[in-house]
Amino acid sequence: MLKLPPSELIIFTCVIAASFGAAVAGVLQLLARFERCKRFPVPLVALAVTLEAVMLIFRAVEIKAVPLTGSFESMIVLSIVFGLTFLFLSIAIHKVWFSSVMVWVMLVLILLAAVVARPASQASEMASTPWAIAHAISMILAGAAAMLATAGAVLYLYARRKLKQKDLLGVLGRVPNVEKLEHMNLLGLRLCFILLTFGLVSGIELSISLKLTSRAWLTDPKIVLIEIIWLLLGIILVLCKTAKLKERTIAHVTIVTFALLLFAVVGTSVFCGTRHDSGFGANNTETVERTK
Repeated sequence: MLKLPPSELIIFTCVIAASFGAAVAGVLQLLARFERCKRFPVPLVALAVTLEAVMLIFRAVEIKAVPLTGSFESMIVLSIVFGLTFLFLSIAIHKVWFSSVMVWVMLVLILLAAVVARPASQASEMASTPWAIAHAISMILAGAAAMLATAGAVLYLYARRKLKQKDLLGVLGRVPNVEKLEHMNLLGLRLCFILLTFGLVSGIELSISLKLTSRAWLTDPKIVLIEIIWLLLGIILVLCKTAKLKERTIAHVTIVTFALLLFAVVGTSVFCGTRHDSGFGANNTETVERTK
C-alpha cells in the first residue's frame, strides 16, 4: 500500500477510513442505545465507492487504458461492485444485521486489496481483446456473487442459531427472514458458478491466443484453485437438486468457498508465486513471455 503514489495513497487511505467507519457503525447499530448509527453505513459505503471510482479514473488517465492491469485494480472493481450491490439491496432490506455483515465483508475486501496494492502498470495489447475483457469482468462479478452468497450464509447461520435458542428478539426486525436468506445464499452460488464458468472458458481462449503451454496454465496455483472452487460449486448445486442438502450445510460450504476464493485472488499472489495476474499489465506480459 505504501508503494502507491501520494495522491492514490491519500484517496485509498480515505477509502479504508470510510469502510472502517461503516463497519464500526454497523456494530454500534446492533446495540439498542446506538440505533442512530443505522443512518451511517449507507453514506459511508457510498463515499468509499465514490473514492474508489475516482482512484480508478486517475489510473485510467495515467495509463490511457481501462484500469484493470493488476490484482489491486481488480479487487477495487470487485469492491465497487459489491458496494453498489449493498447500496441497492439496502433500499429493500432494512435490517441491522444485514447491513452490519455486508459492510464488514466489504472492509475485509478493502484490507486485502491493501495487501496487493501496487502502482499502475501500463496495459498490454492483450488487455483490449474481447477474451481478456470477458475474463476480467466475469471473474470480478463472480467474486461479487460469492460475497453476496457469503453474507446470506452468515446471516442464515446467525438467524438459525437465535431461533434455536428461542431468542426471537435477536432476530425480529434485525435479520431478513430465513427463507429470504436461503434464497440469497443459493442465488449468489448460482450466479458465482455461471460467472466462473464464463471466466474459465474465456481464460482458456485467452491462453490459447497467448500460446501458453498447457503445463504453464494447468499447474498455476491460482488457476488450479479456481478450478477446484468451480467444481465444488457445481457439486453443491447438483446435490441441492438431487440430494436436498440441508441449508446449514450449504451455508457452511458457501463460507469455505468464499475463503478459498479470497485465497485464490490474494493468497496465491502473496504466498504461492502465481504467474497468473488478475490484470493485464506490462509486468504480466513479461511473465507470460517467460512461461512460453
